[in-house]
Amino acid sequence: MRRTKAEAEETRQQIICAAERVFFEKGVSNATMEDVAHAAGVTRGAIYWHFANKTDLFMELYNSAPLPEEDLLENWMRAENADILALLEKTVGEWLDLISTDARRQRMFAIILRCDYSGDLAAALEKQREVDGKYLLFLERAFAHADATGRLSAHWTPNSATAALRWMIKGVCTEWLLFGRRFDLAEQGKESLRRLFLSFQAP
Repeated sequence: MRRTKAEAEETRQQIICAAERVFFEKGVSNATMEDVAHAAGVTRGAIYWHFANKTDLFMELYNSAPLPEEDLLENWMRAENADILALLEKTVGEWLDLISTDARRQRMFAIILRCDYSGDLAAALEKQREVDGKYLLFLERAFAHADATGRLSAHWTPNSATAALRWMIKGVCTEWLLFGRRFDLAEQGKESLRRLFLSFQAP
């Protein structure tokens, strides 16, 4: 029995890895379960034994590689009493390092950016909105803390600083992933981040 469970889990992971490759190459909307089965070296029946449909498989893939936003939230929760702006700049810089070196996260982020979320995949978009909403609320609290302790420049409000940081992060990663990686994400991204945080800091 143990061996059967182990083999089933091995097959499940094999399918998830194959789906990642297929979704990256073809896009989620264009890929079929048969494509995934062929890439995984299993039958379609084996896939449907583990996953109800393509949306179910996509969500499992999404959940298997947490997005940087979720990593950032966890790091912040462990260190709320630290220097808020310094910690945030450090954490986001580490995020850029991670994206620039972690091939799996690059593929997942690219899959998510390219995905057509109409129809059954609307549930996946709702999951991302939920995560993004929690992330934004947390950042607003962080910038509000910086404001209350005199660290945030009077040129910024917690809301505007949150929006600017979010747009900068999303924009630089999207530009790098979708348009040929024409610059050094870690080096140039962190330089832009440094300049943005200089503007956040009170004199």
